[in-house]
Amino acid sequence: MADFNQVLTPGDVDGGIVNVVVEIPQGSSHKIEWNRELAVMQLDRVEPAVFAKPTNYGFIPQTLDEDGDELDALIVTDEPLPTGIFLEARVIGVMRFVDDGEVDDKVVVVPADDRNTGNAVQTLADLPERLLKQIEFHFNHYKDLKKPGTTNVESWGDIAEAKAIIHESIERWNNR
Repeated sequence: MADFNQVLTPGDVDGGIVNVVVEIPQGSSHKIEWNRELAVMQLDRVEPAVFAKPTNYGFIPQTLDEDGDELDALIVTDEPLPTGIFLEARVIGVMRFVDDGEVDDKVVVVPADDRNTGNAVQTLADLPERLLKQIEFHFNHYKDLKKPGTTNVESWGDIAEAKAIIHESIERWNNR
């Protein structure tokens, strides 16, 4: 496996298309994380099945969020995506999130070329309200069995806010 941070750029952020590497398939309770030091995907832990991911989960290469990890992405698709692939994805918004006191925002994306929907999803408003509520519930509660009350979805942001967070994360990567 290649080192994603060496072979991929963040993408065309201003154009709204970013590269995203899939860590966790939708529906999985496996917490798979990119290990930057070893340049491999690693099973960090197995979460309780009730907290399976409501969307695919990954990261944007050559970025660092305030928590010191690559900037996370929630990848909305109809079917799970396999660990270790990357896709060009359309930025549709951001979930402002705090995990144990640290900013841990999640950029929300969809495949850039989605012929199944005819690229119908362009913003968060195009997603079903029920899905957004499920995502919010998941992230507000997925640590409840171990550390209750340590996660909080603060708000949802638009495309411009998502792009600003991506740019800040690229700058953090470049200044590391």
